[in-house]
Amino acid sequence: MYKLSDYHFDLPADLIAKYPAEKRSGSRLLTVNKATGTYHDKQFTDIINLLQPHDLLIFNNTKVIPARLFAQKQTGGQVEILIERLLDTKHVLAHIRASKAPKPNSFLLFNQQPIFKVIEKQDSLYQLETVCDDVLTLLETHGEMPLPPYLDRQVEESDKERYQTVYAEQQGSVAAPTAGLHFDGEILQQLQNKGVEFAYVTLHVGAGTFQPVRTEDITQHQIHHEWLTLPQETCDKVNAAKANGGRVICVGTTSVRSIETAATEEGEIKPYTGETNIFIYPGYQFKIVDAMLTNFHLPKSSLLMLVSAFAGFENIKKVYEHAVTEKYRFFSYGDAMLIL
Repeated sequence: MYKLSDYHFDLPADLIAKYPAEKRSGSRLLTVNKATGTYHDKQFTDIINLLQPHDLLIFNNTKVIPARLFAQKQTGGQVEILIERLLDTKHVLAHIRASKAPKPNSFLLFNQQPIFKVIEKQDSLYQLETVCDDVLTLLETHGEMPLPPYLDRQVEESDKERYQTVYAEQQGSVAAPTAGLHFDGEILQQLQNKGVEFAYVTLHVGAGTFQPVRTEDITQHQIHHEWLTLPQETCDKVNAAKANGGRVICVGTTSVRSIETAATEEGEIKPYTGETNIFIYPGYQFKIVDAMLTNFHLPKSSLLMLVSAFAGFENIKKVYEHAVTEKYRFFSYGDAMLIL
């Protein structure tokens, strides 16, 4: 379970969901009992009956920004910019794809007008400074939604809404926390009416989330850093849920990583603001999280390793085989899995 090759599986290309279900809550849901390894085919709307009063759902309320821009260097060469992180209103860290790397103090242009000054290269990223608007205004004007590379299609107008959770609030992600895409206002209201509690974390998802693990010994993998804010209110709700016999149920791997980053060895949780590069793989001892909702992940990805740690390596192997056989839809716009 520590070998990269163990996390390979064959996925027919037609199971990659290039578009979301017609209705947010219209996806399928595969439930998995992590203790027994048993699983059941359901619909996402069945989640209403699967959760109980005093259960606590942890949502990541990050908001995807239009983080991809196509620009030119002063020499005329084409450049693709993918914002990785907002540093402040004028500065960003970005991935840049170009035939030749741009030089410090050069400018990147849009319609022959300078939009960014290249400050410096930091490892594989570039620090850029806007020369006109603040960053978010610039992105809203010229950027497009950064759809995952495996969708292999052009961005469409509908992606502005559908590649965003309905509760997205804090701008800063370059990828959606996709388990949350299944919730609509109606489902959320029904859950609240039932007595299910909600709490929020903010983890700004970086492009590194799509990077495969490349070391055969997965314990040698260096995971990407992302910015996390976990407020006192969420800690209080976690503690209250535990005290009331409810379950802490994380919506998505980003919520799992957020909660476990802020957890102490004693199983307590404290407010946290800062970077996280927590890498969860089989053998990890979960301190807070009782259950999780997630989508179906890429082969050889750190996210597949995380769900294997949570549900059991052999269980996940069996479940994914079932999902492929039953033609579940995979990845960001695909179906969901609830591990209890």
